[in-house]
Amino acid sequence: MLNFPLPRIDKDEALRDMLLPFCRIKKGSIWKDPKGMHKIACIDAADSSSVNKFLNKEKAVLAVQDPPYNFVAFKELNLKKFIDWCRCWIENTFSSLDENSSLYVWLGADQTNHFEPFAEFIQMMKSSGFESRSFITMRNQRGYGTQKNWMSVRQELLYYVKGKPYFNIDSEYTDIPKVLKGYYKKVNGQITENLQRSKSNNIRAGNVWIDIQQVFYRMEENVNGCYAQKPLKAMERIIKGSSKKGDLIIDFFSHAGTTLLSSEINGRKCFTSDLDPVFCEITLRRLENFRKNKKTGWQNSNPFADEIINDKRLRNYLDQKMLTAESQGR
Repeated sequence: MLNFPLPRIDKDEALRDMLLPFCRIKKGSIWKDPKGMHKIACIDAADSSSVNKFLNKEKAVLAVQDPPYNFVAFKELNLKKFIDWCRCWIENTFSSLDENSSLYVWLGADQTNHFEPFAEFIQMMKSSGFESRSFITMRNQRGYGTQKNWMSVRQELLYYVKGKPYFNIDSEYTDIPKVLKGYYKKVNGQITENLQRSKSNNIRAGNVWIDIQQVFYRMEENVNGCYAQKPLKAMERIIKGSSKKGDLIIDFFSHAGTTLLSSEINGRKCFTSDLDPVFCEITLRRLENFRKNKKTGWQNSNPFADEIINDKRLRNYLDQKMLTAESQGR
């Protein structure tokens, strides 16, 4: 175990370049699971020919997309170019899905810049062929804020459908006990209250999720270097709600590999991709680590621990980064 956190890989080009030689999935290539369950591809989600080759005529019933809405991967593209790019991968997502299927999109809103790109993305989706179903908010336990504004503690998740997809209502029930009384109603001549009529002793998640722990460095599932990592519990809720065992799930922005790992844990197939070979490698290593050690991440280590130990140049670079951060009080 190497107790050393990786800095954000998407913001550190020098680190990314040093990690590239250790990546088995090169640009344009596809890794196929020896167990016949999953695929990982290093392709552009907006390239229809690459996506079609990747799917190979298979249709998914669920897509979970987490595009890099902070624009980091696109060198601060302007809003119009970003939305045009989104339109391309949305079209590819639509053609990759079954006639009755679901789409979930994690998409932020910059509250300091007119909430871009949220409104423009939603407007674009009106002509996508998908129908809007819900706007979900997941509450973070930590947030960022200012002395002159409300602290930002939310993550936005858009839920769309194609046709009439499967939905498992039982997946909505949380671990939170139902303690609120009231909402009296007469049923068969008897006055009943909410707890009596409920099918469960626990509350349903609804479209405001307050029971999911935001991923941070002390959690086993933490993947160092992946800034936008989504919690496994959130992914499990989506997967159980909108797919059945054995179904195919797609994710064109793999990042920390959460969709693939949750699919593995819950008995689904997953075809996932990323434009960056480093995140494809992290996704593959996360699956391998789980299959070998039953670990969901690297709480006190990182995906490239062995390489850091054995590569002097890489180790020295990260040591220097850590010393710089310490000197700056971070």
